[in-house]
Order: sequence, then structure tokens, then C-alpha cells
Amino acid sequence: MIFMTMRKYIAMMAIAAALPAMGQETYENMKIVAEDLNGTARYVGMGGALEALGADISTIGTNPAGVGLFRRSNISLSFGLVSQEGVSDFASLSKTNMSFDQAGFVYTGFSGDDSWANLSFNFHKSRNFDFILSAADNLDNASQNKQTYAKAKSGLLYEVVGDGVPDFNRSFASCSQLDDIYARNMNYDSDKNTWYYDNATAYTLNRAHEGYVGEYDINLSGGINNRVFLGLTVGIHDVHYSHYGEYTEQLDGFRMQVRDDREISGSGFDLKAGVIVRPVETSAFRIGAYVHTPTWYSLTTRNNTDVTDFSMSANGHEAYDFKLYTPWRFGFSLGHTIGTQVALGATYEYTDYGTLDTRYETGEHMDWYGSYTSDSKSDKIMNRHTKQTLKGVHTIKVGTELKPAPELAVRFGYNYVSPMYNKDGFKDSSLGTDGSYYSSATDFTNWQATHRITCGLGYNIGSVNLAVAYQYTTTKGEFLPFMNYVDNELAADDNLCDMVKVSNKRHQVLFTLGYNF
Repeated sequence: MIFMTMRKYIAMMAIAAALPAMGQETYENMKIVAEDLNGTARYVGMGGALEALGADISTIGTNPAGVGLFRRSNISLSFGLVSQEGVSDFASLSKTNMSFDQAGFVYTGFSGDDSWANLSFNFHKSRNFDFILSAADNLDNASQNKQTYAKAKSGLLYEVVGDGVPDFNRSFASCSQLDDIYARNMNYDSDKNTWYYDNATAYTLNRAHEGYVGEYDINLSGGINNRVFLGLTVGIHDVHYSHYGEYTEQLDGFRMQVRDDREISGSGFDLKAGVIVRPVETSAFRIGAYVHTPTWYSLTTRNNTDVTDFSMSANGHEAYDFKLYTPWRFGFSLGHTIGTQVALGATYEYTDYGTLDTRYETGEHMDWYGSYTSDSKSDKIMNRHTKQTLKGVHTIKVGTELKPAPELAVRFGYNYVSPMYNKDGFKDSSLGTDGSYYSSATDFTNWQATHRITCGLGYNIGSVNLAVAYQYTTTKGEFLPFMNYVDNELAADDNLCDMVKVSNKRHQVLFTLGYNF
């Protein structure tokens, strides 16, 4: 269980009053930063373990040297279906959706006998946000508005005037948008000048997440003496994220519902560099290594929050710009082929998500070219929370390709991603930063390890390549509707909820059409 003591709330008061920083919140940021296994059907069918084997355009976004193994020009297009298991359609989102996943080309126009250079471009959907989250449980002497009450009586929401009367026009940064709606409409008795709360007996949450991150990669790669392969990729990332959620609590004699809309949009760029080496001239065995810089995102978030019960309806909405710099990524890979019948690949990646840098904008300056560029500064408070909540992640990919006939390929793969979240992580609504200030939801999920099992088939008809892949992805998580709070002075003011197990089980069928020339 997670506990927030009164002492911590009091310690945050000075920070809340002083810091007007605008930075997004850790759990929302991770929706943007995490990536799916996606690309061509060959890449997916082998679990993504092609970073040393190469000769697949999807390696443009992982190990750029892999594109350097192409000896003929190629164009490819990938699309398919993604379906979530164990949920019902909600709001505008169906549990099964079409997806356009990849389109790209490799041009091998600079070729010698043993050395050559390739120019490539590829689009792929690095993140598909389509996901329906559902959770429900009982509550005992707890509620979402009780969290607001705990912060209000500790003096963390508003400045006071006169005999302790709150000034609702002068809120602290620890007062979230949702706190403000509750405090004005449910938690304060102006006649008695006292704070109060309503307990809930149960809650339900349904939320539809939609959108994608599109990655546009431009690559220069090639081979030297057919022994060393080098590649450099410039990536542009395009973010389109939205969610709509309905959180409902059964209070004493009535129901209260929060409807939460949020959008995040923007773009970013990064650099990726890689190398593949055949250490033994007479062997097909290959070793690969690669590094990715952070993705430097400039983003805008917008949200709208409605709270309704039997007696009132209140609304809040906000929009602001912020920056997000993702962690560095490092990878090492092995590959080997046996004749023309067997290919084996394995990849290891490491990314420390605890170093995710959330930044708020501080103004603009004119650059050398006469354009205005926004300046930013790290949100130290949110980054400290991120470091406490997230951790280093290990990704392991293994895959094989078997060719019982020259034109037919059978593929299998497995992909493992270790947990990104610390087990005791929680969404802290009292950080005193605008990532909390503009928050419109109190729930959070600590997702555990991700397992991906893949398989596929490929068939060549002359210069035409046809491929299909299937991917099953499963991730379990621990959901809480709000962080737990323990009052050191009055046990009746404790606000505790139980963890609920949730999961994300996804089926993907992917088709790729390619042509060599």
C-alpha cells in the first residue's frame, strides 16, 4: 500500500506557494514515451530481433546499420488489425481497429564491388494508443473528494483571508483542477467556515485512449568490404494522443461522476547511430551495437473536466505547452545465418526511464536565423517524482526465420520488456508543480513486465514480397483510483483504497507488401 502522511503535506506547502512551473505529470508522460513492437511483418514476426541480421527497413529505427545490408532497392507497405482482449467498446473506441503501420523505401544507388551506400526513408507507428481501461471496486470510508478535503484542511489548496476563510481566487500549485472543482462545490461549508467530505461505497472507471506516435526516419547507411556496416538515422516523431474517461463514485445516497477529456499533441526529433560487424570473414556471424539520443519533444496538452452529481455540475479546462526529453537508449545484438535456410537473432536494449526529463517553458529568444525559439527548464520536483516512480528497463528480443523452400519463410519470435514502474510508485497530487496543478484525474496504474509472442510467414513471387505476422502482447498492472493517505492525527480522515488488478492483452495481425528493384 502507498501512504502520504500529513507531515509530507505540510512540508510541501512552501513549495506549492512558490513554484509556478508548467510540466506534465509522470504517468501521463509515460504514455508518450513507451513504444510498441511494430514495423514490417518480418520484423514483428521475428520478435524485433533483427538488429544484427539487418536487411529489413524496420531496423532504421533501432539499429540504423541494419539498413546497410540491403543490396537491392526496396519499397514496402504494412497495415493490419489490432484487437484488445477482455473489454467492451467504450465511448468512440472499438476494441478492434484498423491500423496503418509502416511505409518506406531503400534506395541502393551508390554501389561498388564490396562497399556501398544506401539512402532510406521510413514511417512507422511506434506507439498505438488505442486501449480501453476498465476498473471497479468497493470503497470503505474513502472517496476522491476526501483527498481534496485532506489537502484543504492542511492548507495546501488556497491562501486564506480573515479568520481562515479560503480565497478561491488564489490557489497554490498543489491545488489541481479537480481539487478546485470539489473544493468550490462539495468540500467547503461557507456558513460554518469548515471543510468536510463525502464517503463513497464503490467506484467504476472506464477510459478510452486513442491516437498514435508516428515516427519518420531518414537514414544513410552502407557496407565496407562486406564486413562492416554503418548507419545513421534522423527521426521525427509526431504525437497525437487523446483520452476520454468516466469515473463514477457511489456516495452516501447519490452518485458523483467525473468526465475527463485530455489531448497531447506535438513533435520531437532524435538521432540514432549503429554498427554491425562480421568479425570472421568466412563466417556469417554478426555483432551489432547502437545508441539513440533522447527524443526532444515540444508538446501541448489540453484538458476538459466535468463533475456532476444530483445537485451540481461544474467544469474546468486548461491548455499549456511543455517539453519532454526521453532517456538515452543503448542496444547490443547478435545474428547468424546457416546457409540460406536458417537465420537466428537476439537483441538486448537498456533504457533508464528514471532519467526522463520533464521541462517547463520559460520564454522565447531569437536565434541566429531570426526565428523565435522557446526556452525551457527542468521541472526538478516532477523529475524527482519520476526518478522515484520509474526505473531502468531491460528489453530482450529473440527470433528465428526458417526457409523450407527458397520462396517461403516461417518466423517465430519472443520479446520481453521488464517493468518500467516501481511497485510502490504513485501519482502524487501535492507536488506543487503544474503537472499536478492541471491534473484532471487521480487514478494511476503501475504496469508490470510486457511479454510479446510473435510468428509469421513470408512468400516471394519474383520481386514481390508478401508477409503476414501475428503478435500477442500481454501486460498486467496494479490500478488505484487515487493515492492512499494516512492522517497522523485523526484515523477517521484516512483515505485508503485497495489495489485492483488490470491487464492489457492485445492481438495484432499485420500484413506487408514489398517490392525489390
